[in-house]
Amino acid sequence: MLVGVRDRIAAELTATVHGGDLRLERYAGPAGDPGLFGIAPGDPVWRVHGHATGMLTGGFAALMLQSLHPLAMAGVDQHSDFRADPVGRLNGIVLFVTTTTFGSSAASREVVGLVRRIHTKVRGTAPDGRPYRADDPGLLTWVHTAEVRCFLAGHQTYAPRAQRLTSAECDAYYRQVAPVAEALGARDVPRTSLEVADYLDRLRPELHATRAASDSVLFLRRFGRTRRERLAVRRLTNASVGLLPDWARAELAIHRPAFVRTAWDRPSATAVGRVIEWGLGPSQIQAAARERLAGLGESAERTGHRRSAAAEDERA
Repeated sequence: MLVGVRDRIAAELTATVHGGDLRLERYAGPAGDPGLFGIAPGDPVWRVHGHATGMLTGGFAALMLQSLHPLAMAGVDQHSDFRADPVGRLNGIVLFVTTTTFGSSAASREVVGLVRRIHTKVRGTAPDGRPYRADDPGLLTWVHTAEVRCFLAGHQTYAPRAQRLTSAECDAYYRQVAPVAEALGARDVPRTSLEVADYLDRLRPELHATRAASDSVLFLRRFGRTRRERLAVRRLTNASVGLLPDWARAELAIHRPAFVRTAWDRPSATAVGRVIEWGLGPSQIQAAARERLAGLGESAERTGHRRSAAAEDERA
């Protein structure tokens, strides 16, 4: 009976998060391909992006934090179909993050190119009269920094204590994800925890909740196609509120006292996360990526043999 329950949870989660198809060919080959950004098992990025509960809570927090930039929010509000197809937007975000983290070089280039082409079409005028364009380097840096800051906060809060990153590993995480943002066109991307904190402090005067931001956060917290899905999302989004800076909660007018966030939201999200992680089981995406990366040693050995043979020929 437990196997049947686990299979149903896995199928439902795969449908919601990945659109029903893991597309494992993006991660499985070619053998020995290091991936576009050279991210490997054991790296901070692999550990953060591979932890389901941290990524779910961090992802919800990232959407809330990103909404506080009026120009970024205007682009989403005027061009995204997240209200009509929230699952489709979630699938796109997940595909980009998982592919650039665990995927092959070719698959990573493909999703980066796709996002860049989409960004060139997203432009307009915000309600305050300012023009915006999604491929603006400054906006790209904002979206990236808000996202990875929240991903890391989710991991550091919900991963088992022994799996959490040290201060040095947190800095390494920011360094490893920076090239992904730069591939999209971001500039001056923060590369340490201190640089991220300084960046948010500098942008703080520009950030505030517009009507569109408040509406999007309300929509997010009420999302769910079934009663079970709505219950899980509510628990996770409540927990994601605790990952936000105090000023961001105040801007969004989300009032959840510290004792509620600590004594109720965090344990509730941990329980939901454990069910999700149990239902998903070992990651098929990570397993496929590990198999592809296992060929790196063999490729290096073959390359070494070829170089040795060439050197012998030269000496001869």
